[in-house]
Amino acid sequence: MASTLHSFASAADLASSLADKVADTLSAAIAARGTASIAVSGGSTPKVFFQALSTRDIAWDKVTITLVDERFVPADNPRSNHLLVDANLLQNRAKAARFLPLYQDAASAEEAARLATEKTRAISSPFDIVILGMGGDGHTASFFPGGSNLAKAIDASTPRGIITMEAEGAGEPRLTFTFSSLQDAALLVLHIEGEGKKDVLAKAEGSGDEAAMPIRAVLRRATSPVEIYWAP
Repeated sequence: MASTLHSFASAADLASSLADKVADTLSAAIAARGTASIAVSGGSTPKVFFQALSTRDIAWDKVTITLVDERFVPADNPRSNHLLVDANLLQNRAKAARFLPLYQDAASAEEAARLATEKTRAISSPFDIVILGMGGDGHTASFFPGGSNLAKAIDASTPRGIITMEAEGAGEPRLTFTFSSLQDAALLVLHIEGEGKKDVLAKAEGSGDEAAMPIRAVLRRATSPVEIYWAP
């Protein structure tokens, strides 16, 4: 599917513009269906965007927020995406939103993935909005090169839901939505910043194996167009 690159002069400009686009998309979904859904990513890149989005004046009580992926760690762990979202997005007006975590207090990551799949099943499919990030190794969500469940995660025939992932560069075991859960969002965004990430993107857009750079699965096979938001 085609992708469109939106370039901005600064991270602050990007954050403001993306917050406006996301708020408009959520509001349109609420007007059409009475509810809206968004899955967001962790890492340091989205913090300023989260802070901008949290101030937008929309019917947040009708919005469900979840995570694209999560480490198998409790919400108070400094490395959890839940904590990042709590501190930066579930603030200001967005405090009224409903948040569905992926981490579950279970004996194993596999059991947590099963529970999280059940709990997130109620969210409208497809998502109204999915915001992806990308690592320097070409991973997105927890689709890591060499990941334990990578082939299953990026196979379009794998059902919607959450599976586990372990990989060399991932640290803790991960919980991640599958490719099929993310690729048909009404608004599918790849949010990246810095010249280094632009170089990684250019490489991913070239020829090569999806397993080597899993972001290629999204760029090549997502049924929704990928809106790439980039700032230096």
